[in-house]
Amino acid sequence: MAQAAVAAASGAYVDRKRHAWLLSVFYPLFPVYAIFLHAWTGKEWLLLSPLLIAYGAVPLLDWLLGEDQSNPPEHLVPALEADPYYRVLTWLTVPLHLLSLVVAAWYAVSAELGWFGWVALVYVTGLASGIAVNTAHEMGHKRHWVDQVLSRLALAVPFYGHFTTEHNFGHHSQVATPEDCASARMGESIYRFALREMPGGVKRAWRIERERLRRRGLSVWHWRNSILQSHALALLLQGGLVLALGWPVLLFLLIHNLLAWFQLTSANYVEHYGLLRARLDDGRYERCQPHHSWNSNHICSNLLLFHLERHSDHHANPGRRYQSLRHFDDVPRLPSGYFGMFLLAYVPPLWFKVMDPRLLALPHVNADLSRVNRDPGIAI
Repeated sequence: MAQAAVAAASGAYVDRKRHAWLLSVFYPLFPVYAIFLHAWTGKEWLLLSPLLIAYGAVPLLDWLLGEDQSNPPEHLVPALEADPYYRVLTWLTVPLHLLSLVVAAWYAVSAELGWFGWVALVYVTGLASGIAVNTAHEMGHKRHWVDQVLSRLALAVPFYGHFTTEHNFGHHSQVATPEDCASARMGESIYRFALREMPGGVKRAWRIERERLRRRGLSVWHWRNSILQSHALALLLQGGLVLALGWPVLLFLLIHNLLAWFQLTSANYVEHYGLLRARLDDGRYERCQPHHSWNSNHICSNLLLFHLERHSDHHANPGRRYQSLRHFDDVPRLPSGYFGMFLLAYVPPLWFKVMDPRLLALPHVNADLSRVNRDPGIAI
């Protein structure tokens, strides 16, 4: 009904990707699909099929399908964002993340896998649970109580409960500055970045939450601590799996968590690499603009990630819902979707060869290293 109202109001506009967003909903079940293939055929290499899809088929489809640079008419955005269909899709994704982890953990300890099959399963499950952070990312910016509760539950899947606090009040405040642990610097490999970003994000989140509760006269250990709320859900979920499946599943969960965290780190790495906000005369940084994020309009990967790759509009307007995020003509553009960029980032010499010239060629940089967020410890 709401979609019909939008179409009627415009006389023509219909979201062509409306039903395609279901790809984001069912993507978390990739480990379950892989388990089905293994149970059906007995071939352990099929447990790697989600990796072949994510890092093979998706970048290929991004290249073949190209980019979607269309935007919804701005006067219709309020009606588009009020359509409950899009919100319900993010809500439905959360139980699928939970189901995927539970099924994979059970299969890891019950299927008598060889070492190759076990490693393949934990890797693809960690990859899928890393996407749970993206689901929480979309909901964590919204004020609806269901969004807030489900975002904490989604973050419990990879035990990453500090993310919403760190991202909303830390990263969004300091993005594209040397002070931001979640903004990669030019010349910084993804592995060097991970050693700075992962612990830095945890420390910043607890510092922010401690200060927020202090202003309310509450202890950092109060039940209103949003980080503790998500961690409590994670303990119930993963602790329950250990109780139900035995101690052997603990190693699976620990490695799964680390892989999921690195998946989030991979996204952070490509989103703001080398970009820098200018300092104003009063010493503060300029307001975050669309050109302070790397953008991608590649169709397939965006449909799997709730439009995460339209990151420029997200940072400039974090309250916008995924279905109404916009393309801009004059922002930094990634040559591929995120999955292709992750592969590039995992081989630092190739990443630097592709991205450093692209960074320096940006109009607002113009080959001036003083306009780049540059790693001070590395000669370039």
